[in-house]
This record gives sequence, structure tokens and C-alpha cells, in this order.
Amino acid sequence: MKPLIIANWKCNPKTKKEAINLFNKVKSASRRNKTVICPPLIYLSLFNYAFLGAQNCHWQNSGAYTGEVSPTMLKSLGVVYVIIGHSERRNYFKETDEMINKKLKAALNAGLMPILCIGEKKGEDANLVVENQLSGDLNGISEKDRDKIIIAYEPVWAISTSDGEICYAEYAKKMLDFIKQRFNGKIIYGGSVDSKIIKNYLEVGYQGALVGGASLKADEFIKIVKSV
Repeated sequence: MKPLIIANWKCNPKTKKEAINLFNKVKSASRRNKTVICPPLIYLSLFNYAFLGAQNCHWQNSGAYTGEVSPTMLKSLGVVYVIIGHSERRNYFKETDEMINKKLKAALNAGLMPILCIGEKKGEDANLVVENQLSGDLNGISEKDRDKIIIAYEPVWAISTSDGEICYAEYAKKMLDFIKQRFNGKIIYGGSVDSKIIKNYLEVGYQGALVGGASLKADEFIKIVKSV
């Protein structure tokens, strides 16, 4: 089975024109593998794409939640995947495991495939953090529904780092083995992934990658997709 490559554009690009231009550049290469593209919410309706993903959702399908978007709204736009629990959501927007758990359940009920992000910050006990996240985030979710969830292990200290910190494959493999003892589904890696190092993570057993900054550089993202 080919690796699953997920492009997380985060809050980029700045304009509709730039978003369309980026999408048109990468979509042809994306046909080589199962490649999910997760643009900002406002751009989702621009793209008719088989593996379209969103970056977040609310846990209610409607109601007085100004600024939020429901799983059923995403589904109506043709969205298939949704990122939930990204470290930036946990950090900047103070999302708790309880909130993430509700989002997972809502996404599953709407027929979306959640991409659950987990991982530790610098200096934290990785096993303890990941154990607690998995326990809280997956609480009350059946084994059948867990099979529809993709886990993305992202060591927070290796995401968009300016000081050159790298999560080496040997460490990533230890965390993969730890997660496998608690989760039987698809597990991918994220954390400053580029075309030079992605194979290192695939070779130790990860089934794909969540790509952030490199997914905004068309040539680099195409290299990533072609390299796997």
C-alpha cells in the first residue's frame, strides 16, 4: 500500500489566486499516491478533489457557535478528511483532550476520516504525554470507529523549528512502537518533513506523513510525493 501524504497548508496562502495556483501545481503529482490536501476553510469550495481535507471542525453540527464550522458543513463541501488536535490548536486555542474527543466523535458521525495529531513538547515525557492524549482523545470511541482514524505523531519540538532540531528516525521508531501498543490503525509521521528525510520515517514503519511548511512549496511537495 502506498504511503498516505497529507498536505497541511495551515493559514496559507494569503490570497485565493495563490491558493488556486498552488493547487494546480501539485494536483498532477498528487495522483501518483493517495495525497490529501488540507487548505484553509475559505478555499475548500474552490477545489474539486477526491482527497480533500479540512484543518479543523466543531463538535456540533449547528448552533450558536460564531466562527465555527461543523462536520456536516465540511461533508457537504466534499471534504473527506479532517485534521483534529493539531499541536497549534492545542497550544494557541487551548483545545483540551475532552474537546478533541468530542470533535473526533462528531467527525466520525458525519462520515469524515479524522487525522488525530498527538505528540510531546520539548522537555516533556513523551510516553506519558502520548499515553494521556490517546487515552483522553479516544475515550468512548469503539474499535470499529478507531479503524477510521489516522494517527499523526508530531513531536512538537520538531515542528517548524528555527534552531535545527530534528526528530531522528530512531527516536520516531520508538514512539511508533509505543503508539502501536495502544492503537491498531494507520500511523503517520509529522514534524518538519521534507523530501530529504521522509523515507527515513517510512523505512522504520510509518505509513505516511503529515507535511506542513514543505507543502506550500510546490516543487518541494512534488518531490516528496514522487519520492515515495
